[in-house]
Amino acid sequence: MKRALYQIDAFTSTMFGGNPAAVCPLDEWLDDATLLAIAAENNLSETAYIIDRGAHHDLRWFTPTTEVALCGHATLASAHLIMTVLDRDRTSVSFLTRQSGVLTVEREDDWLWMDLPAAPATPCAAAATVEQALGQTPAARLAASRDYLAVLANEDDVRALHPHRAALMALDRDGLIVTAPGQSADFVSRFFAPRLGVFEDPVTGSAHCTLVPYWAERLGRDELSAVQISGRGGELRCAALGERVKMAGRCVLYLEGTIHV
Repeated sequence: MKRALYQIDAFTSTMFGGNPAAVCPLDEWLDDATLLAIAAENNLSETAYIIDRGAHHDLRWFTPTTEVALCGHATLASAHLIMTVLDRDRTSVSFLTRQSGVLTVEREDDWLWMDLPAAPATPCAAAATVEQALGQTPAARLAASRDYLAVLANEDDVRALHPHRAALMALDRDGLIVTAPGQSADFVSRFFAPRLGVFEDPVTGSAHCTLVPYWAERLGRDELSAVQISGRGGELRCAALGERVKMAGRCVLYLEGTIHV
């Protein structure tokens, strides 16, 4: 059985930047073991599977080790594929997901705006594993439904961070978001999730569902600019909308091929 497969760099306007995602259009769902095996073979932080249902597309996301409830960059990549390759007349797309409801993406020039659920964080008591993972005491420590959020003093501290894998694996949440005020953007971040099979994710839309509410409240503004300062790096435009978060990025198609399963 042959299936088309595309690899798209998301949250970047430059090839080899941002976060690469594989997107595989299907006619109907394959069994979960096959979906996971394809994602493991791709060995990217996320592989997205989409099915065109007419009024909407079904969407699921897999890391190399597990299915996840929400992935921003692979959603952005999927929308880019639909609106620039599969159906070029479209200027918006609606995705029906299993755990995150309906997600919409709209095109504005070369930017794609996603509407995602907010996942605000609240201050939490001292967690030794967070400090062990960081190798330092953060200025603030918060917890969201999926991840911990650690706030450092400045961008240089975030860049210099070398977290400890074993301590990250011992966290009782999926990942650790690390953030600070930015030099060329309102804030910067990095994201670590080895429990999900991804030690450091290059650019993480779902982490910004937590970051945007935090920085909107701290800075007193609803519209923000962000840069994720991983090795590949990526830039986002963000807006806080109460229970929702909007974020925009650009995408570049890198690879178009065929898989045999």
